[in-house]
Amino acid sequence: MAKTPKVNLDLKTVQEKIQGQFKGLDPNDPSQWPLLPRGLLFVVVCAAVIAGMWFAWLKSIDEELLAEKAREEQLREDYRKKLVQAVNLDALKKQLEQVQQYVSQLEKQLPSKAEMDALLSDINQAGLGRSLQFELFRPGQVIVKEYYAELPITVRVTGRYHDVGLFAADIANLSRIVTLNNLSLEPVKDRAGVLVMDGTAKTFRYLDQEEITMQQQAAAKKKGAAQ
Repeated sequence: MAKTPKVNLDLKTVQEKIQGQFKGLDPNDPSQWPLLPRGLLFVVVCAAVIAGMWFAWLKSIDEELLAEKAREEQLREDYRKKLVQAVNLDALKKQLEQVQQYVSQLEKQLPSKAEMDALLSDINQAGLGRSLQFELFRPGQVIVKEYYAELPITVRVTGRYHDVGLFAADIANLSRIVTLNNLSLEPVKDRAGVLVMDGTAKTFRYLDQEEITMQQQAAAKKKGAAQ
């Protein structure tokens, strides 16, 4: 029977040869290194490149994940808001109807341009009905606002204190909106219990379609000039 040849492996010699390949290496010229150091350097460089690419990819994935999480939170918040709106849709519709009714009531309290003369007559009749004497009743210049026009009326009436108070109450109870502003009361000389009231009555009316068009054109012109 043939005998298996014995392989004499001198580990110390192998170790010395390996260590010898790593001695005297020129770091500036790896191409001249022995095979083992060059192979090891290649493996290290490849591992470093792969690790760098891996971490760069993970970083981009992590940033994308954070962005998606933030987007998910935003979508959840939007969903919650829309869900609340959907649940309260009927209540919101009712509120809208109430607001529209309120606006309609306010518009009814604003006279049109054609009704202004009648309103001025009502103010005058309110004073005469309380036995007041108008010493001045002078409508001023109409001030056009964005959605309505304002008409100031300078008034001066003379009468007893109680009648002046009732006149102010009558003005407040008119079907149209009229306000009394900048009021002053002074006693009339040589007439006991008689006062003179100075003030400005302001009434308001809604704009007609022509005035609204003019307002819109003026606003557009002003905006174009600003740009």
